[in-house]
Amino acid sequence: MNTLVNKWNNISLVKRIIIGLTVGIILALTIPDVVSPIALLGSLFVGALKAVAPILVFFLVMSAICQHKEGQKTNMKSIIMLYLLGTLIAGIVAVVGSFLFPIKLTLVAGAEGVTPPGGVGEVLKTLLMNVVDNPVNALSSANYIGILTWALILGMALKNASDTTKQVIVNISDAVSQVVRWIINLAPFGIMGLVFDTIATAGIESLFSYGKLIVLLVGCMAFVALVVNPIITFIAIRKNPYPLVFRCLRESGLTAFFTRSSAANIPVNMGLCKDLGLNKDTYSVSIPLGATINMGGAAITISVLALAAAHTLGVKVDIGTAIILSVLSAVSACGASGVAGGSLLLVPLACSLFGIPNDIAMQVVGVGFIVGVIQDSCETALNSSTDVLYTAVAEFGKRRKEEVKKIAS
Repeated sequence: MNTLVNKWNNISLVKRIIIGLTVGIILALTIPDVVSPIALLGSLFVGALKAVAPILVFFLVMSAICQHKEGQKTNMKSIIMLYLLGTLIAGIVAVVGSFLFPIKLTLVAGAEGVTPPGGVGEVLKTLLMNVVDNPVNALSSANYIGILTWALILGMALKNASDTTKQVIVNISDAVSQVVRWIINLAPFGIMGLVFDTIATAGIESLFSYGKLIVLLVGCMAFVALVVNPIITFIAIRKNPYPLVFRCLRESGLTAFFTRSSAANIPVNMGLCKDLGLNKDTYSVSIPLGATINMGGAAITISVLALAAAHTLGVKVDIGTAIILSVLSAVSACGASGVAGGSLLLVPLACSLFGIPNDIAMQVVGVGFIVGVIQDSCETALNSSTDVLYTAVAEFGKRRKEEVKKIAS
Protein backbone atom coordinates (compact mmCIF):
# COMPACT_ATOMS: atom_id res chain seq x y z
CA MET A 1 0.00 0.00 0.00
CA ASN A 2 2.82 2.39 0.93
CA THR A 3 4.53 1.64 -2.39
CA LEU A 4 1.34 2.53 -4.27
CA VAL A 5 0.96 5.79 -2.32
CA ASN A 6 4.60 6.72 -2.95
CA LYS A 7 4.23 6.06 -6.69
CA TRP A 8 1.10 8.23 -6.74
CA ASN A 9 2.86 11.05 -4.88
CA ASN A 10 5.84 10.89 -7.25
CA ILE A 11 3.57 11.77 -10.19
CA SER A 12 3.45 15.55 -10.76
CA LEU A 13 0.44 17.31 -9.27
CA VAL A 14 -0.76 18.55 -12.68
CA LYS A 15 -0.78 14.99 -14.07
CA ARG A 16 -2.63 13.73 -10.97
CA ILE A 17 -5.22 16.50 -11.41
CA ILE A 18 -5.71 15.51 -15.06
CA ILE A 19 -6.22 11.90 -13.93
CA GLY A 20 -8.79 13.03 -11.36
CA LEU A 21 -10.51 15.19 -13.98
CA THR A 22 -10.71 12.29 -16.44
CA VAL A 23 -12.03 9.86 -13.82
CA GLY A 24 -14.64 12.42 -12.72
CA ILE A 25 -15.94 12.85 -16.29
CA ILE A 26 -16.07 9.07 -16.86
CA LEU A 27 -17.94 8.46 -13.58
CA ALA A 28 -20.40 11.30 -14.30
CA LEU A 29 -21.22 9.84 -17.71
CA THR A 30 -21.48 6.23 -16.50
CA ILE A 31 -22.98 6.46 -12.98
CA PRO A 32 -24.56 9.93 -12.72
CA ASP A 33 -27.05 8.75 -10.08
CA VAL A 34 -24.36 8.26 -7.44
CA VAL A 35 -24.02 12.02 -6.92
CA SER A 36 -23.71 12.57 -3.17
CA PRO A 37 -20.72 10.39 -2.18
CA ILE A 38 -18.42 11.42 -5.07
CA ALA A 39 -19.56 15.06 -5.18
CA LEU A 40 -18.80 15.25 -1.44
CA LEU A 41 -15.09 14.96 -2.26
CA GLY A 42 -15.29 18.21 -4.22
CA SER A 43 -17.19 20.01 -1.48
CA LEU A 44 -14.70 18.84 1.15
CA PHE A 45 -11.72 19.95 -0.93
CA VAL A 46 -13.07 23.46 -1.62
CA GLY A 47 -14.29 23.73 1.98
CA ALA A 48 -10.85 22.82 3.32
CA LEU A 49 -9.13 25.37 1.05
CA LYS A 50 -11.57 28.12 2.02
CA ALA A 51 -11.14 27.25 5.70
CA VAL A 52 -7.34 27.37 5.74
CA ALA A 53 -6.80 30.27 3.29
CA PRO A 54 -7.77 33.14 5.68
CA ILE A 55 -5.52 31.80 8.45
CA LEU A 56 -2.68 31.25 5.97
CA VAL A 57 -2.93 34.80 4.61
CA PHE A 58 -3.16 36.32 8.10
CA PHE A 59 -0.03 34.63 9.47
CA LEU A 60 2.00 34.80 6.24
CA VAL A 61 1.47 38.54 5.86
CA MET A 62 1.99 39.26 9.57
CA SER A 63 5.15 37.14 9.55
CA ALA A 64 6.53 38.85 6.44
CA ILE A 65 5.84 42.37 7.76
CA CYS A 66 7.20 41.86 11.28
CA GLN A 67 10.43 40.34 9.90
CA HIS A 68 10.85 42.98 7.19
CA LYS A 69 14.08 44.89 7.66
CA GLU A 70 14.75 48.42 6.49
CA GLY A 71 16.43 48.33 3.10
CA GLN A 72 14.55 45.24 1.87
CA LYS A 73 12.67 46.19 -1.26
CA THR A 74 9.40 44.73 -2.49
CA ASN A 75 7.57 45.29 -5.75
CA MET A 76 4.11 46.01 -4.39
CA LYS A 77 3.74 49.34 -6.19
CA SER A 78 4.52 47.74 -9.57
CA ILE A 79 2.27 44.77 -8.87
CA ILE A 80 -0.71 46.93 -7.90
CA MET A 81 -0.23 49.00 -11.07
CA LEU A 82 -0.20 45.78 -13.11
CA TYR A 83 -3.35 44.55 -11.35
CA LEU A 84 -5.24 47.76 -12.11
CA LEU A 85 -3.89 48.05 -15.67
CA GLY A 86 -4.72 44.43 -16.45
CA THR A 87 -8.27 44.78 -15.12
CA LEU A 88 -8.84 47.98 -17.15
CA ILE A 89 -7.48 46.42 -20.36
CA ALA A 90 -9.69 43.37 -19.81
CA GLY A 91 -12.73 45.64 -19.60
CA ILE A 92 -11.68 47.36 -22.85
CA VAL A 93 -11.21 43.99 -24.58
CA ALA A 94 -14.72 42.96 -23.51
CA VAL A 95 -16.24 46.22 -24.83
CA VAL A 96 -14.45 45.87 -28.18
CA GLY A 97 -15.47 42.21 -28.42
CA SER A 98 -19.09 43.05 -27.67
CA PHE A 99 -19.13 45.70 -30.42
CA LEU A 100 -17.55 43.34 -32.94
CA PHE A 101 -19.83 40.43 -32.03
CA PRO A 102 -23.06 41.86 -30.53
CA ILE A 103 -25.08 39.31 -28.55
CA LYS A 104 -28.82 39.36 -27.88
CA LEU A 105 -30.15 37.46 -24.89
CA THR A 106 -33.26 35.45 -24.21
CA LEU A 107 -34.01 36.93 -20.82
CA VAL A 108 -35.08 34.53 -18.10
CA ALA A 109 -35.83 34.52 -14.41
CA GLY A 110 -33.42 32.88 -11.97
CA ALA A 111 -31.79 35.67 -9.99
CA GLU A 112 -34.46 36.10 -7.34
CA GLY A 113 -33.40 36.76 -3.78
CA VAL A 114 -30.08 38.48 -4.57
CA THR A 115 -29.51 42.19 -4.06
CA PRO A 116 -26.95 43.98 -6.23
CA PRO A 117 -25.07 47.07 -5.03
CA GLY A 118 -26.80 50.36 -5.81
CA GLY A 119 -23.82 52.17 -7.29
CA VAL A 120 -20.05 52.58 -7.40
CA GLY A 121 -20.23 54.56 -4.16
CA GLU A 122 -21.82 51.57 -2.40
CA VAL A 123 -19.11 49.25 -3.76
CA LEU A 124 -16.36 51.58 -2.50
CA LYS A 125 -18.14 52.01 0.85
CA THR A 126 -18.27 48.23 1.25
CA LEU A 127 -14.54 48.04 0.53
CA LEU A 128 -13.78 50.69 3.15
CA MET A 129 -16.04 49.03 5.73
CA ASN A 130 -14.22 45.76 5.07
CA VAL A 131 -10.97 47.52 5.97
CA VAL A 132 -12.22 48.29 9.50
CA ASP A 133 -13.98 44.96 10.02
CA ASN A 134 -13.53 43.15 13.33
CA PRO A 135 -10.43 40.94 12.91
CA VAL A 136 -12.19 37.82 14.25
CA ASN A 137 -15.15 38.42 11.94
CA ALA A 138 -12.78 39.09 9.01
CA LEU A 139 -11.14 35.70 9.56
CA SER A 140 -14.43 33.84 10.00
CA SER A 141 -16.11 35.47 6.97
CA ALA A 142 -12.96 35.34 4.76
CA ASN A 143 -12.94 39.13 4.35
CA TYR A 144 -9.47 39.38 2.77
CA ILE A 145 -9.37 43.18 2.77
CA GLY A 146 -9.92 43.12 6.54
CA ILE A 147 -7.49 40.22 7.01
CA LEU A 148 -4.78 42.04 5.05
CA THR A 149 -5.37 45.26 6.98
CA TRP A 150 -5.10 43.63 10.41
CA ALA A 151 -2.13 41.48 9.36
CA LEU A 152 -0.30 44.61 8.13
CA ILE A 153 -1.12 46.56 11.30
CA LEU A 154 -0.13 43.75 13.67
CA GLY A 155 2.97 42.98 11.60
CA MET A 156 4.14 46.60 11.85
CA ALA A 157 3.32 46.66 15.58
CA LEU A 158 5.41 43.51 16.10
CA LYS A 159 8.47 44.84 14.25
CA ASN A 160 10.04 45.82 17.58
CA ALA A 161 9.01 42.61 19.35
CA SER A 162 11.60 40.11 20.57
CA ASP A 163 13.08 37.56 18.18
CA THR A 164 11.38 34.80 20.18
CA THR A 165 7.94 36.34 19.59
CA LYS A 166 8.65 36.77 15.89
CA GLN A 167 9.84 33.16 15.65
CA VAL A 168 6.56 31.93 17.16
CA ILE A 169 4.64 33.74 14.41
CA VAL A 170 6.99 32.30 11.77
CA ASN A 171 6.52 28.78 13.20
CA ILE A 172 2.72 29.12 13.09
CA SER A 173 2.97 30.42 9.53
CA ASP A 174 5.12 27.42 8.54
CA ALA A 175 2.71 25.01 10.25
CA VAL A 176 -0.31 26.44 8.40
CA SER A 177 1.67 26.27 5.14
CA GLN A 178 2.31 22.58 5.79
CA VAL A 179 -1.41 21.98 6.32
CA VAL A 180 -2.03 23.72 2.99
CA ARG A 181 0.46 21.40 1.25
CA TRP A 182 -1.41 18.40 2.64
CA ILE A 183 -4.70 19.76 1.33
CA ILE A 184 -3.24 20.57 -2.10
CA ASN A 185 -2.05 16.97 -2.42
CA LEU A 186 -5.73 15.95 -2.27
CA ALA A 187 -6.59 18.22 -5.23
CA PRO A 188 -7.00 15.33 -7.74
CA PHE A 189 -9.75 13.77 -5.62
CA GLY A 190 -11.39 17.13 -4.96
CA ILE A 191 -11.44 18.06 -8.65
CA MET A 192 -12.77 14.61 -9.51
CA GLY A 193 -15.71 15.32 -7.18
CA LEU A 194 -16.22 18.85 -8.54
CA VAL A 195 -16.32 17.87 -12.21
CA PHE A 196 -18.50 14.84 -11.41
CA ASP A 197 -21.01 17.02 -9.56
CA THR A 198 -21.14 19.60 -12.39
CA ILE A 199 -21.75 17.10 -15.17
CA ALA A 200 -23.98 14.74 -13.19
CA THR A 201 -26.33 17.48 -11.96
CA ALA A 202 -26.30 19.95 -14.86
CA GLY A 203 -25.43 17.64 -17.75
CA ILE A 204 -22.85 18.29 -20.45
CA GLU A 205 -25.52 19.81 -22.69
CA SER A 206 -26.12 22.57 -20.10
CA LEU A 207 -22.60 23.83 -20.79
CA PHE A 208 -23.57 24.68 -24.39
CA SER A 209 -27.07 26.15 -23.94
CA TYR A 210 -26.00 29.72 -24.51
CA GLY A 211 -23.27 29.02 -27.04
CA LYS A 212 -22.70 32.49 -28.54
CA LEU A 213 -22.56 34.25 -25.17
CA ILE A 214 -20.19 31.62 -23.77
CA VAL A 215 -17.95 31.86 -26.84
CA LEU A 216 -17.76 35.67 -26.52
CA LEU A 217 -17.01 35.55 -22.78
CA VAL A 218 -14.43 32.79 -23.04
CA GLY A 219 -12.96 34.33 -26.22
CA CYS A 220 -12.35 37.67 -24.47
CA MET A 221 -10.79 35.90 -21.48
CA ALA A 222 -8.61 33.77 -23.76
CA PHE A 223 -7.49 36.91 -25.64
CA VAL A 224 -6.42 38.53 -22.37
CA ALA A 225 -4.67 35.36 -21.16
CA LEU A 226 -2.90 34.51 -24.43
CA VAL A 227 -2.34 37.92 -26.07
CA VAL A 228 -2.61 40.81 -23.57
CA ASN A 229 -0.80 39.13 -20.67
CA PRO A 230 2.09 37.87 -22.85
CA ILE A 231 2.55 41.39 -24.29
CA ILE A 232 2.67 42.89 -20.78
CA THR A 233 5.06 40.12 -19.69
CA PHE A 234 7.35 40.64 -22.69
CA ILE A 235 7.54 44.40 -22.13
CA ALA A 236 8.70 43.74 -18.56
CA ILE A 237 11.09 40.80 -18.97
CA ARG A 238 12.12 41.21 -22.65
CA LYS A 239 12.12 37.50 -23.49
CA ASN A 240 9.65 34.84 -24.62
CA PRO A 241 6.71 35.29 -22.21
CA TYR A 242 4.79 32.11 -23.04
CA PRO A 243 6.69 29.61 -20.81
CA LEU A 244 5.82 31.74 -17.76
CA VAL A 245 2.26 32.46 -18.99
CA PHE A 246 1.54 28.78 -19.68
CA ARG A 247 3.03 27.66 -16.38
CA CYS A 248 0.79 30.06 -14.47
CA LEU A 249 -2.26 28.89 -16.45
CA ARG A 250 -1.36 25.23 -15.97
CA GLU A 251 -0.45 25.23 -12.27
CA SER A 252 -2.74 28.00 -10.99
CA GLY A 253 -5.48 28.36 -13.62
CA LEU A 254 -6.28 24.65 -13.72
CA THR A 255 -7.16 24.35 -10.01
CA ALA A 256 -8.90 27.75 -10.03
CA PHE A 257 -11.04 26.59 -12.97
CA PHE A 258 -12.57 23.86 -10.81
CA THR A 259 -12.64 25.53 -7.38
CA ARG A 260 -14.19 28.67 -8.98
CA SER A 261 -12.82 30.78 -6.14
CA SER A 262 -9.82 33.11 -6.20
CA ALA A 263 -9.79 32.98 -2.41
CA ALA A 264 -9.69 29.18 -2.30
CA ASN A 265 -6.82 29.23 -4.84
CA ILE A 266 -4.60 31.47 -2.69
CA PRO A 267 -2.68 28.51 -1.18
CA VAL A 268 -2.03 27.11 -4.68
CA ASN A 269 -0.69 30.47 -5.87
CA MET A 270 1.53 30.82 -2.80
CA GLY A 271 3.12 27.45 -3.61
CA LEU A 272 3.64 28.39 -7.26
CA CYS A 273 5.30 31.70 -6.28
CA LYS A 274 7.65 29.76 -4.02
CA ASP A 275 8.49 27.35 -6.86
CA LEU A 276 9.21 30.32 -9.14
CA GLY A 277 11.72 31.63 -6.59
CA LEU A 278 9.86 34.86 -5.90
CA ASN A 279 10.35 37.08 -2.85
CA LYS A 280 8.16 35.78 -0.01
CA ASP A 281 7.86 39.28 1.49
CA THR A 282 6.21 40.34 -1.76
CA TYR A 283 3.99 37.42 -2.75
CA SER A 284 2.67 36.82 0.76
CA VAL A 285 0.94 40.21 0.36
CA SER A 286 0.40 40.45 -3.42
CA ILE A 287 -1.37 37.08 -3.84
CA PRO A 288 -4.17 37.63 -1.28
CA LEU A 289 -4.46 41.24 -2.47
CA GLY A 290 -4.76 40.02 -6.08
CA ALA A 291 -7.58 37.67 -5.07
CA THR A 292 -9.48 40.83 -4.11
CA ILE A 293 -8.58 43.52 -6.67
CA ASN A 294 -7.06 41.72 -9.69
CA MET A 295 -10.32 40.92 -11.46
CA GLY A 296 -9.77 41.06 -15.22
CA GLY A 297 -12.14 38.14 -15.76
CA ALA A 298 -14.81 39.86 -13.68
CA ALA A 299 -14.42 43.08 -15.72
CA ILE A 300 -15.01 41.03 -18.88
CA THR A 301 -18.13 39.38 -17.46
CA ILE A 302 -19.59 42.70 -16.29
CA SER A 303 -18.93 44.48 -19.61
CA VAL A 304 -20.11 41.65 -21.89
CA LEU A 305 -23.36 41.01 -20.01
CA ALA A 306 -24.16 44.73 -19.66
CA LEU A 307 -23.64 45.34 -23.39
CA ALA A 308 -25.58 42.17 -24.25
CA ALA A 309 -28.50 43.60 -22.25
CA ALA A 310 -28.15 46.92 -24.13
CA HIS A 311 -28.11 45.16 -27.51
CA THR A 312 -31.12 43.04 -26.51
CA LEU A 313 -33.15 46.14 -25.61
CA GLY A 314 -31.96 48.10 -28.65
CA VAL A 315 -30.06 50.66 -26.58
CA LYS A 316 -27.45 52.43 -28.72
CA VAL A 317 -24.08 52.74 -26.99
CA ASP A 318 -21.67 55.45 -28.18
CA ILE A 319 -17.87 55.38 -27.84
CA GLY A 320 -17.85 57.73 -24.84
CA THR A 321 -20.29 55.56 -22.92
CA ALA A 322 -18.31 52.45 -23.86
CA ILE A 323 -15.13 54.01 -22.42
CA ILE A 324 -16.98 54.88 -19.22
CA LEU A 325 -18.25 51.28 -19.09
CA SER A 326 -14.66 49.98 -19.35
CA VAL A 327 -13.59 52.08 -16.37
CA LEU A 328 -16.77 51.32 -14.43
CA SER A 329 -16.40 47.57 -14.99
CA ALA A 330 -12.75 47.72 -13.88
CA VAL A 331 -13.60 49.65 -10.69
CA SER A 332 -16.61 47.42 -9.97
CA ALA A 333 -14.60 44.26 -10.63
CA CYS A 334 -12.08 45.32 -7.98
CA GLY A 335 -14.99 45.23 -5.54
CA ALA A 336 -16.16 41.78 -6.63
CA SER A 337 -15.69 39.17 -3.94
CA GLY A 338 -13.12 36.43 -4.50
CA VAL A 339 -15.76 33.71 -4.45
CA ALA A 340 -17.75 31.89 -7.10
CA GLY A 341 -20.20 34.14 -8.95
CA GLY A 342 -19.08 37.37 -7.26
CA SER A 343 -18.97 39.40 -10.48
CA LEU A 344 -22.55 38.64 -11.56
CA LEU A 345 -24.11 40.78 -8.83
CA LEU A 346 -22.26 43.79 -10.23
CA VAL A 347 -23.84 43.45 -13.68
CA PRO A 348 -26.91 45.57 -12.68
CA LEU A 349 -24.50 48.33 -11.65
CA ALA A 350 -23.11 48.45 -15.21
CA CYS A 351 -26.60 48.11 -16.70
CA SER A 352 -27.68 51.23 -14.83
CA LEU A 353 -25.23 53.17 -17.02
CA PHE A 354 -27.58 52.53 -19.96
CA GLY A 355 -30.74 53.24 -17.97
CA ILE A 356 -31.73 49.56 -17.93
CA PRO A 357 -34.27 48.89 -15.14
CA ASN A 358 -33.13 46.73 -12.23
CA ASP A 359 -35.73 43.99 -12.88
CA ILE A 360 -34.39 43.54 -16.43
CA ALA A 361 -30.81 43.68 -15.18
CA MET A 362 -31.55 40.93 -12.68
CA GLN A 363 -32.82 38.75 -15.50
CA VAL A 364 -29.44 39.27 -17.16
CA VAL A 365 -27.87 38.09 -13.90
CA GLY A 366 -30.11 35.02 -14.22
CA VAL A 367 -28.59 34.35 -17.65
CA GLY A 368 -25.19 34.77 -16.01
CA PHE A 369 -26.02 32.04 -13.53
CA ILE A 370 -27.01 29.72 -16.38
CA VAL A 371 -23.70 30.18 -18.22
CA GLY A 372 -21.84 30.36 -14.91
CA VAL A 373 -20.67 26.76 -15.10
CA ILE A 374 -18.20 27.79 -17.81
CA GLN A 375 -18.05 31.59 -17.40
CA ASP A 376 -17.21 31.60 -13.70
CA SER A 377 -14.67 28.80 -14.05
CA CYS A 378 -12.83 30.57 -16.89
CA GLU A 379 -13.10 33.93 -15.11
CA THR A 380 -11.55 32.56 -11.93
CA ALA A 381 -8.82 30.73 -13.86
CA LEU A 382 -7.86 34.01 -15.57
CA ASN A 383 -8.03 36.09 -12.38
CA SER A 384 -6.08 33.68 -10.21
CA SER A 385 -3.36 32.73 -12.70
CA THR A 386 -2.80 36.42 -13.43
CA ASP A 387 -2.20 37.06 -9.71
CA VAL A 388 0.92 34.90 -9.92
CA LEU A 389 1.87 36.12 -13.41
CA TYR A 390 1.88 39.81 -12.49
CA THR A 391 3.74 39.14 -9.23
CA ALA A 392 6.40 37.24 -11.19
CA VAL A 393 6.51 39.84 -13.98
CA ALA A 394 7.16 42.66 -11.49
CA GLU A 395 10.00 40.77 -9.83
CA PHE A 396 11.62 39.40 -12.99
CA GLY A 397 11.34 42.83 -14.60
CA LYS A 398 13.08 44.41 -11.61
CA ARG A 399 15.86 41.81 -11.77
CA ARG A 400 16.36 42.49 -15.48
CA LYS A 401 16.70 46.24 -14.86
CA GLU A 402 19.26 45.60 -12.09
CA GLU A 403 21.29 43.36 -14.42
CA VAL A 404 21.22 46.03 -17.16
CA LYS A 405 22.46 48.64 -14.65
CA LYS A 406 25.33 46.36 -13.58
CA ILE A 407 26.37 45.77 -17.19
CA ALA A 408 26.14 49.49 -17.97
CA SER A 409 28.27 50.41 -14.95
